[in-house]
Formats: sequence, structure tokens, C-alpha cells
Amino acid sequence: MRAEQDAYGQILLTRFEGRGGQEIMEREDGLIYCGDPGDYFAPFRRWPRAERQAMRFVRGRVLDVGCGAGRVSLHLQERGHPVLAIDESPLAVRVARKRGVRQARVLRIAGVGPALGPFDTIVLMRNNFGLAGPKERSPRLLRDLLAITSENARIVTDSVDPRRLDDPELRRGRDQRYRVRWRRYASPWFRYLMLPPRGMERLVKGTGWHVAHILDDGSPRYVAILERVPTKPS
Repeated sequence: MRAEQDAYGQILLTRFEGRGGQEIMEREDGLIYCGDPGDYFAPFRRWPRAERQAMRFVRGRVLDVGCGAGRVSLHLQERGHPVLAIDESPLAVRVARKRGVRQARVLRIAGVGPALGPFDTIVLMRNNFGLAGPKERSPRLLRDLLAITSENARIVTDSVDPRRLDDPELRRGRDQRYRVRWRRYASPWFRYLMLPPRGMERLVKGTGWHVAHILDDGSPRYVAILERVPTKPS
């Protein structure tokens, strides 16, 4: 990622240094979202209920994908888990390290290989699973994760049910591109996959994973716990 593309990291750094800042998301049809990035720094007690419940399913060595400011990694470190935090944003990784994340690297999930594994849990929160891109790319990502996980591994992730949103474009399943903006910085355009729970179940079928639990607090965002499909004895 080039420095001028790290808008997300600039937002996190600005907030970390106490200089305010807003999270700005631009959609390719011209719609602009603006929100408080404070959630990326929230302590465990302020997380949404489904996210707090999701942490009960974490076990063993953890890969935190898209760690951002490191809130999940810090919580899991406190619980005694060995955690490797990764993010493609260099500034996000810098913030995570400054906040106390012990192992944080600038790395895309596509760059993770067996040499870093195995992991017992892979965490992709705040719809980082959705950043895999269009639906046809996600099954390949899930199959790739098998190579870096232990036999009884789990994926703790979440998604947004577009049917619960006020936006008619998203409720109709329209595919849109997005980018993060901050002053003169702009991330590359990306697609943001959003799936209802049934759609998540269909997506993972045949990938070596299955949806073991859905944690749903009634908000648009829900948590999915994926587990490896047991291998049949030969």
C-alpha cells in the first residue's frame, strides 16, 4: 500500500494521537458515510454483545486479520492467547504496536502462508471477511485458510445482513465499490461482500469449513463461527 492510499491508517493514527478525526467511506455511486472511529479503540465492555460472545469461541494460537488499532488482539493477549496481528495498513500496524500488541505485521491475508502457521483460530471481525471481494473469491480464501490452521481450527468472523439496512440499494443486493477517505488520502476501491446468515452457509459449503454457530443480536451485523469439516478416516 502506498502512503497516499493509507487513509484508514491515517484515521486511526489521528484518533490515537487525540486529534479527533472521522471515518469517511465513499461509495462509487456518490454516497458518503461518516462515522466515529472510536469503536476501533473500544474496550471489551463496550463491544456489541455478539462480538463479546464471539470471543468465547477463540482458542489456542490466533491470527487477527485486519487488526486495525488492535482492540481484538489486545483483549486476546490479556486472556493469554498468543496472537499474530496483521493488517495491510502500515499506520494501523504502527498504532496497534504502540497500544501494546506484541506481534503485529504489515501483511495482507493473501500473503499468509504455512510458514506462519498453524493457527487454532482466525479472527476476521468488522466484516474483514467481506473484504475478500466478490462471492467467487471467498471460497478460495476459505480453502487457503485450511493450509494454515490446525485440525480443529475455527474462524470467528462476521457479516452484515443487507436486508436489515435502511439503504434500498444494499437491500436489493446491488454490488457496489467503496473506498476510505481522509483529507488528501484515499484507499484503493474495494468491494464489500455482505451476506445474510443463509447466504454465509451457502458460501462456505464445499470449502472444508461449515457454519457451526450464528450469534445474532438483532442488529444488521451478526457473527458466524466456522469450524473445519472433520476429515474422514482413511
